[in-house]
Amino acid sequence: MLAANSTSASVKRRKIAVLGSRSVGKSSLVKQFIENHFVDAYYPTIESTFAKSVKYKGVEYDCHIIDTAGQDEYSPINSQYAIGIHGYILVYSITSRNSFDMIQIVHDKIIDFCGVSDIPCVIVGSKCDLAPTGRQVDASDGEKLAQANKAAFVETSAKDNINVGKVFELCLAEIEKGSAPNQAEPAGKSCIIM
Repeated sequence: MLAANSTSASVKRRKIAVLGSRSVGKSSLVKQFIENHFVDAYYPTIESTFAKSVKYKGVEYDCHIIDTAGQDEYSPINSQYAIGIHGYILVYSITSRNSFDMIQIVHDKIIDFCGVSDIPCVIVGSKCDLAPTGRQVDASDGEKLAQANKAAFVETSAKDNINVGKVFELCLAEIEKGSAPNQAEPAGKSCIIM
């Protein structure tokens, strides 16, 4: 009985924001992960929040996923996409070079808004099912961008359910890597506001 109570108390809550340009497949990725189905029609998202409990490496996570409206270079980063967010999934379409170029802009805006040097992040090349005919961004470009930003990388297809679960596993791994208990603040480097 004690073991059951202690495991329920050990559920980790994680808030994940999914960002990227319009029409790159953010909502399709999230819906495939949450509901296990693909929505073929495109309806612009204003913002939706979803919840799903997942088990990763033996730990139960209560994930709250924010599916955001599409960003462009002039879109400001909304504070709710920065405050209290544990990890980010930045999505581009492999069929759109412009959406790929937006990833660095969005990443930099998050870094600037949060005032940190790096963030727990996964860069996702979506629509890999369209690779044979419509690819504009090579996987190696995505990998290089991810390495430059200390992020994980994966290509996915929400339509064919390729690597959809892996996106969220990688995000949890990036979050946990950043919150490792051995990465405490160095002594004498704390800030007290009175």
